[in-house]
Amino acid sequence: MTATDTPAPRALETTPLAAGGGRAGQGRPVKGPVARVVLGALMAVLTVAFVYPFVWLLSASFKPRGEVFDNRLIPKTFTLHNYVAVWHDAPMALWLANTVYVTVLATLTVTISSALVAWGFAYFRFRGRDALFGLVLASMMIPGAVTMIPTYLIWHALGFTGTLVPLWAQNLFGSAFYIFLLRQFFLGLPRDLFEAAKLDGANNWQMFRLIALPLTRPALVVVGLFEFQAAWTDLMRPLIYLRDSSTFTVPRGLKSMVDQFGFGGEFHWELIVTASVITTLPMILIFFLGQRHFMEGIATTGNRG
Repeated sequence: MTATDTPAPRALETTPLAAGGGRAGQGRPVKGPVARVVLGALMAVLTVAFVYPFVWLLSASFKPRGEVFDNRLIPKTFTLHNYVAVWHDAPMALWLANTVYVTVLATLTVTISSALVAWGFAYFRFRGRDALFGLVLASMMIPGAVTMIPTYLIWHALGFTGTLVPLWAQNLFGSAFYIFLLRQFFLGLPRDLFEAAKLDGANNWQMFRLIALPLTRPALVVVGLFEFQAAWTDLMRPLIYLRDSSTFTVPRGLKSMVDQFGFGGEFHWELIVTASVITTLPMILIFFLGQRHFMEGIATTGNRG
């Protein structure tokens, strides 16, 4: 056998450890029992601190007027009258419908428009792109109070004050923060994937809709959740633009209920806490649904490699 026939030594193959594989000392350090107990106690305290206000609110909604502030988590006198009275004394159904209308439109418009702008900044290369993107980021530094009056004058000139349009239509122009967030996700996508799609005859819109959007679903879910929460709980703009109670959203309606039944009113706090529970439950439901889709989106994206 000649020197050229001698088989070359095999290179040492290194592969990541599988879950549960390897020795205990090679993975993440194992915490001692004392550390686990301390961590568990800290998490329990933080959980109680965050959950207790809502539990108290939920409990108070089932109490009569005289027992709302007795700090009992289990009502001494359990009643469902508050949930009947709040629908009778306030147009909760109309307020909820207005809020759903505004929130859905605001979420869809800002997600789509921000994704389009972010895709343009991430994929296309043109002169002045970085400077223009810098201007977009600089707009985040402008306080909302600075543009509040000019924005109101624009909507007033267009004749939309007193309607729900100003609460969602400005999202048609995107959000600087969401544009920045989505652009970072788009930049993480391999450019060769889009070049291959272009060779197959795909145009820019098809690459955006069929490739970029599905691969950035986790970021889109995050943007949707952020904007849904912001639009659902927004009070400032309804206070500025809405005058008629038939156009009130839930936050604006709760403000009117506090004025009527709270301080300086009839002191029917049981109705206020009940209305607060009714308006909080949809946000909790959306959060858990969004969290599930968010985790599924991350797993799907990771599996695609």
